Amino acid sequence: MEELEFSNRIDLTELHQGINTIKQEISKVIVGQKNMVNLLLTALLCEGHVLIEGVPGVAKTVTAKLLAKTLQIDFQRIQFTPDLMPSDVLGTSIFDLKKSEFEFKKGPIFSNLILIDEINRAPAKTQAALFEVMEERQITIDGHEFPLEAPYMVVATQNPVDQEGTYRLPEAQLDRFLFKITVDYPNLNDEVEIITREHQAKEPKVDLVSQSINKEQILAYQELAKQVIVEPNLIKYIADIVVSTRSNSFLYLGASPRASIALLKASKAFAAINGRDFVTPEDIKQVAVPILQHRVIVTPEREMEGITAAQIITDSIQSTEIPS
Repeated sequence: MEELEFSNRIDLTELHQGINTIKQEISKVIVGQKNMVNLLLTALLCEGHVLIEGVPGVAKTVTAKLLAKTLQIDFQRIQFTPDLMPSDVLGTSIFDLKKSEFEFKKGPIFSNLILIDEINRAPAKTQAALFEVMEERQITIDGHEFPLEAPYMVVATQNPVDQEGTYRLPEAQLDRFLFKITVDYPNLNDEVEIITREHQAKEPKVDLVSQSINKEQILAYQELAKQVIVEPNLIKYIADIVVSTRSNSFLYLGASPRASIALLKASKAFAAINGRDFVTPEDIKQVAVPILQHRVIVTPEREMEGITAAQIITDSIQSTEIPS
C-alpha cells in the first residue's frame, strides 16, 4: 500500500526558514529557554505583546534585546522606575516660541519593538499610559490621535511581585498581553554551558547575533499566519477551554472572550512557525497556559494552599475533551 503524501495548501517555506534563522541567531547566546523563544516568535507573528516573569538573571532582558537585534526594525528600551511619568513614555507637547504653537515630541513608545524592563516597578498611573497603545496601536494626546507603525510589539519583563519595590499590574493591563511567560532557573547542564560560554567569550554577546529578516518580511509572515486553517471542531475546543475557566471552583475570575481570540491567533501562529498550515489540538495546548494564566484569578483559599493559575489551567485542559 502506497503512503499518502500531504503538502501544505499555503506556502510557508520562507516563513519557516526565516523563523528558524532567528532561532539559530538567538541560540548563539541564549542557552536553553526554547519555550520562551518559541512564544516570543509566536507573539511576533500574531501581533501580540509578551510579559516575561522571572527572578533577576535568567536572561529575560537579554533575550528580548537579541530578538530585536535579529530584526531590521526600530527598537527602544524603557526602564520603568517608581518616579517614571506617563509623559516619559508617551511623549509630551512642548510650546514652540517660533511658531507660537504646541508641538508634540514623541516618546520612546513610538517604535516597532519596545522592551519595557521591570514593568512592575512603576506605579499604576504610568502603567495605565500603556492601555491604549497596546490595544489600539495608537496614542491620543491633547485630542490628537497618533497611530503607531506596524509591526508593533511590546515585550515587558517583571520580577516576581513578592520582591521589594514592585507593584501588581492592573487586570486590564495584564489582559492586553498575549502571553505571560514564566522563566525558571536553567538545569545543571544548561548552567554549565552558560558558564563555559562566558568563560570563552571574546566579544560582547549582542555582537554574535546578526539581522535576519526585515520589516516587510515580518508583515508578510503575519499575513500568512492569519491564513492558517482552523477546523470548526477546534474552534469549539478553544471555546470549551476558555468557558471552563468561568465555572472552575478554584478560580475567582475566569477568562474573557479576548482570551478565546488570543488562543485562536496564537495557535495559528504556533502552527505556522512549525511549518504547518493547519492547527492541531497540540498547538492549542502549547499556548493555552501562557495565554490564560494571567487572565484568571485564583481563589484566596487555593492561593493560600500554594496552587497556581498555571496548575489549575493545566488540569482544566486535561479534563477538556479533545475533538476527534
